[in-house]
Amino acid sequence: MKHFIYLLVLISFSCQTPVSSDKEEARESIYNILMEQQSAWNRGDIEAYMLGYYKSDSLRFASGGNVSYGWQTTLDRYKKGYPDKAIMGKLTFSDIDIKMLSETSALVFGKWELERADDHPWGLFTLIFRKAPCGWRIVHDHTSSDK
Repeated sequence: MKHFIYLLVLISFSCQTPVSSDKEEARESIYNILMEQQSAWNRGDIEAYMLGYYKSDSLRFASGGNVSYGWQTTLDRYKKGYPDKAIMGKLTFSDIDIKMLSETSALVFGKWELERADDHPWGLFTLIFRKAPCGWRIVHDHTSSDK
């Protein structure tokens, strides 16, 4: 009987595969969203870039001393400020730090840089991600600039 129990325990452990924690999966999902945004920006596709944001009137975007609300307002702001690919430049996100606040929210800090023909603006961002029915999305964006 003792050998039978040992065999059952051995079989049960050998059948289990390591599972990453929910926090690790969330961090990976959030990081992937940021990388998808970076790629979309670099293609000149602002609409695809906006897929990282929660499509809601409660989305808050703060930058340059101004606060605006709403997904559509944020999209319109980006389109006005970056009307073509040359002005959009090449975006790079770096120094990304993702802190899980709960199972459904995360705080993300990082640096953004644009490489353009005439300048090289950069700044910092702090994002709040929430897990929505559609997946992880940005619900609050506070972006600063070096200027």
